[in-house]
Amino acid sequence: MPSLTRADAAERAALLTVESYDIDLDFTGDDENFRSTVTIRFRAAAIGATTFVEIRPTRLLGLRLNGVELDLAALDDNRVPLPALLADNTLTVEAEMAYSNSGEGMHRFVDPADGETYLYAMSFLDNAQRIFAAFDQPDLKAPVTLSVTAPPHWLVAANGAAAATPVAGRWEFAPTEPLATYFVSLIAGPYHVVRDEHDGIPLAFYCRRSLAEHLDRDAEEILTITRQCLDRLHELFEVRYPFGKYDQAFVPEFNAGAMENPGLVTIQDDLVFRSAVTESQRELRATLIAHEMAHMWFGDLVTMRWWDDLWLNESFAEYLGTRVTAEATRFDRAWTTFAMRRKAWGYAADQRPSTHPVAPVEVADAAQALLNFDGISYAKGAAVLRQLVAQVGDAALLAGLRAHFAAHRFGNATLADLLGALTQSSLAGGDRQPNLDLADWAEVWLRRAQVNTLTVDATVDDQGRYTEVAVTQTAPLEHPVLRPHRIGVGLYDTDPAGGARLRERFEVDLVPEADGGRTVLPELAGRQAATVLLPNDGDLTFAKVRLDPASAAAVPVLLPALADSLARAVLWGATLDAVTDGERPVADLVDLIRAALPTETEVVVVEDVLALSRSLIDRYLDPAARHAALGHVGRACDQMLDTAPPGGSMQLAAVKGLIWTSTGPERLAGWLAGEAVPTGLAIDTDLRWALLGRLAVLGAVGEAEIARELAADQSATGAAQAARCRATLPDPTAKERAWQVIISDTTLSNRLVEANAAGFWHPEQTGLTDSYVERYFTEMPAMMHRRTPWVAEGVAALAFPRYTVAEPTRELAGALLARADLVPGLRRVVTDADDDLRRALVARTVFPARSEVA
Repeated sequence: MPSLTRADAAERAALLTVESYDIDLDFTGDDENFRSTVTIRFRAAAIGATTFVEIRPTRLLGLRLNGVELDLAALDDNRVPLPALLADNTLTVEAEMAYSNSGEGMHRFVDPADGETYLYAMSFLDNAQRIFAAFDQPDLKAPVTLSVTAPPHWLVAANGAAAATPVAGRWEFAPTEPLATYFVSLIAGPYHVVRDEHDGIPLAFYCRRSLAEHLDRDAEEILTITRQCLDRLHELFEVRYPFGKYDQAFVPEFNAGAMENPGLVTIQDDLVFRSAVTESQRELRATLIAHEMAHMWFGDLVTMRWWDDLWLNESFAEYLGTRVTAEATRFDRAWTTFAMRRKAWGYAADQRPSTHPVAPVEVADAAQALLNFDGISYAKGAAVLRQLVAQVGDAALLAGLRAHFAAHRFGNATLADLLGALTQSSLAGGDRQPNLDLADWAEVWLRRAQVNTLTVDATVDDQGRYTEVAVTQTAPLEHPVLRPHRIGVGLYDTDPAGGARLRERFEVDLVPEADGGRTVLPELAGRQAATVLLPNDGDLTFAKVRLDPASAAAVPVLLPALADSLARAVLWGATLDAVTDGERPVADLVDLIRAALPTETEVVVVEDVLALSRSLIDRYLDPAARHAALGHVGRACDQMLDTAPPGGSMQLAAVKGLIWTSTGPERLAGWLAGEAVPTGLAIDTDLRWALLGRLAVLGAVGEAEIARELAADQSATGAAQAARCRATLPDPTAKERAWQVIISDTTLSNRLVEANAAGFWHPEQTGLTDSYVERYFTEMPAMMHRRTPWVAEGVAALAFPRYTVAEPTRELAGALLARADLVPGLRRVVTDADDDLRRALVARTVFPARSEVA
């Protein structure tokens, strides 16, 4: 299928003005296909011109343009040519369309818990054409009127409000405001619904019937967060929510976290919690709700013209989702989570060979655009916006955004449009740097890739006073650009009683044009040296930080006593960065975990330190050193478990840490059997699967135990967990079965294929899976053509042999990358995974003596 190019989209947008879509869908047929009829009314700027419409049917049934029947054989792949256009045109397309099992188009799911069938539409990125014929690009927006025929006992919801009470399975919806085609959505099936209203806005929440009790249990929490976020966004933007009702549908086997369809946000139903979760998981759900709601203004009300301005959607939603969560909900430390979790994602993405600017000058086609939904467009972009606020001030930013909404309401906009609005607001009321040249700022922050490093140089006299302190900014050789930063600098001291305090925090501007990249801090000359001098205190900018040697040495002493969770996150991030970059050994990170993690009070810090450390321990250490490191981290988790309140988030986080660090099965098997379970800990369904998964890695359970657990949990989640556990078994037959699913099985859903890929590789099983390393590079190209690009890329990433840290693996990767016929998704996956292997090999080479963790 050809991917729509930027050039083709621009040509079509110059020719056409789309006035409306009338879509009629019929779901009462067989289990494979549904009927789709669409009438598109549009104007053409040039009479007699030719354009095209996209559709991917099972069978094309009818084509009628301005009353003239077109040849059905004119369909070429996914394009139908439309010749001899009039000034005003009417196109009607009738087709039989296929349901999908990939989470794209019209996804069809049969719930194993009760046999009920559920549908949802996912039109992103260019998948509207899997549902109805469309001019499938972001800047041809039009109102949508939808009608649906469905089984009588089903519920149907869509972007627009129901126009009338459904009769005998016939649902009619009111016309929407102008929508981009990638926002058109619906759900259909026997969904459970919870309804409410806030500030005149109808609210609804949907989920499968088998999850109803769990949604009902958390409904008040979800409603409260939704109300709080709506109120705060109204305050910030001074523009009311523009799409009438606000529905949130939790849907099965969803590829993304959520999708910002106006009036009907779709969310992965893993976020309807059926077992105990930590507070950070609840915060994640809250932030996601806020993120998708922010999209109602950034992306939905004002939509990017083309995918090169993706950041106008995702960076702003990421920034505002975190900000609104922190300001309006009980999760007031959301910026700590952003610093630990989201920025780690952004830093990793921005240092890989596939890095790209936040706002690329050009994205050639839709296939390339899909690759840019990553840590750069989300996390880096949001961090850059936070830095912009630090430089121009909040008042200027908000005034510019309000002007932007007013100028482009229900239309499309570009980077230049937004910068124009922000420039005017900054000149009119900037409370920080009203003379900041936003064009220059955008050039270095938005148009240039890679992350810079801020290093503190501090000299101290024999009286313990600073003689000079400077912050030096450096850039990678391949991206040698220095950026202006406004950062916080914090001076932290310890006291004899073991406490820690912030002595002072101040802000400083790093201006490369003035200081050449080395900024002296004259205010510190002659001052008593701090125990730790922390650059980027407050986490205002996007940059890696390196402490001066004395501060770095003092971190294990200071960190356990430090009250500010955001400062702790910045310090943890600095250590993790340095280890990732091969500047410090994994042993230093393990030492810090032993010193500071048992006293950590923020559960997200615990969870993310453990998750990020796991990747480094599993890949940067040889087997003997890894075994020792797991023991040390496990003992830190045991200390947390001893002091954690029973039944709380920290207890659950400590237990999950103990599960992955366990190198023997005895305790885990005992917990699974209900023996010696910590007081207050519920060995519920999801925790049972976690225990079983680790026991499978260790060879302590087999098919019989997995089948028994699945029999007790006949849910979609249970099916995915069982698939993952079966792929995990250290058995040649189990591995071959899983590999065939990964490579060639297109009958299973996206979720089940990904579960097999996620369970395949383990550091403990490299001998068993060695023969599959070469098979990955040989067989993966064909797999990419069997699946849709989004699913294929995810499977390729999960199935990469990441624990075979050896030069021969890199040689195989190099040979594959030398091929000219790789699809973009596989090229990116292998390029980035190979770079991770390179880093791991460098670390093993640089620190061979320290690879043995004492």
